[in-house]
Amino acid sequence: MAGDELKELLTGRAAKSGFPPGSLVHVGDVHNPETRLTVLDYNGQGVQESAPISVDQLSTLPAGDGIRWVIVEGLADTQVVEKIGEAFQVHHLVLEDILNTHQRAKFEAYDDYLYLVLKCLIPGKEAFSVEVEQVSVLVFERVVFVFTEQQNELFASVKAQLASGKGRIRTSASDYLAYLLLDTIVDKHFELIDALEDTVNTVEDSLLSSEPTQALLLTIQNLKRDVNNIRRNVSPLRELMNALLRSESPLLHEKTQLYFRDVYDHILRVMESVDANREIITSLLEIYITNVSNRMNEVMKVLTVFASIFIPLTFLTGIYGMNFDGMPELHWRWAYPVLWGLFLILPVALLAYFKRKKWI
Repeated sequence: MAGDELKELLTGRAAKSGFPPGSLVHVGDVHNPETRLTVLDYNGQGVQESAPISVDQLSTLPAGDGIRWVIVEGLADTQVVEKIGEAFQVHHLVLEDILNTHQRAKFEAYDDYLYLVLKCLIPGKEAFSVEVEQVSVLVFERVVFVFTEQQNELFASVKAQLASGKGRIRTSASDYLAYLLLDTIVDKHFELIDALEDTVNTVEDSLLSSEPTQALLLTIQNLKRDVNNIRRNVSPLRELMNALLRSESPLLHEKTQLYFRDVYDHILRVMESVDANREIITSLLEIYITNVSNRMNEVMKVLTVFASIFIPLTFLTGIYGMNFDGMPELHWRWAYPVLWGLFLILPVALLAYFKRKKWI
């Protein structure tokens, strides 16, 4: 297959069907047509930022005695990822996974580097919604690469911590930076859970205080879909962290394992919250269906009361609507007013009877 064809931008999960393994093709939505590189070199004395730079300039930057953090924002330009892979001898299958934004969260340990890919879930800006961004991380001994789908301030808190010099980040190895990146992404999940719980509480209050509407049903269905999406993207993180904690890679130091276990605990809390809200949303859907059924039952009860009242009246009108000569009361002077009296007394008597039986 020609090189130009391999650089075609694809969006669907099955769009790469037929491509040879290791084909460097971007699969997913194009958020930024250009790829931006930011480099932060830091050690115990300070931080130096170089941004934006080209991928060719990356190889010319002098190597310091600290850690280099390279942030790659935007994946549309596959040549950037390809050149990074060539310069740092990254396996082509790993580069292929970085460019495919439909990856499941996973952890892989190689001889010289670690590869992590996971989804960062961010709450939408208006009504509750879930924005999903894939984040890939390559951890070398002195270099950490982060690949994101678009330009954003996802790791602004980590940059701020670097700039302030607080904590252990400047004096720690590259695995500690990887921990901070994972911790930041998991913290974003907590923000999403908080927004989800607020929305669920609002929907629950609306459901219990007003009649069920089609718009409310649509909201519940959308929430159920969003929660399933959250669970689908968060649940693989447990496997990722288990694999990372079991790894014997020399790039993962024993003193950093405690921090990774803390991230694992946070992931479990997120999963518990997701499952709890999933059950609540399922209950809300059941309450909605029950309310609709109860409303239908009330309507049917009213219709049944009216039908029960008019049945004897219809019976009387049916009898005296027959054209028979041998009906003496038809020739009685007071027959018509008496019949109207029955028409008025019967409904009142039936309503009183129904109310006494507490049917209405």
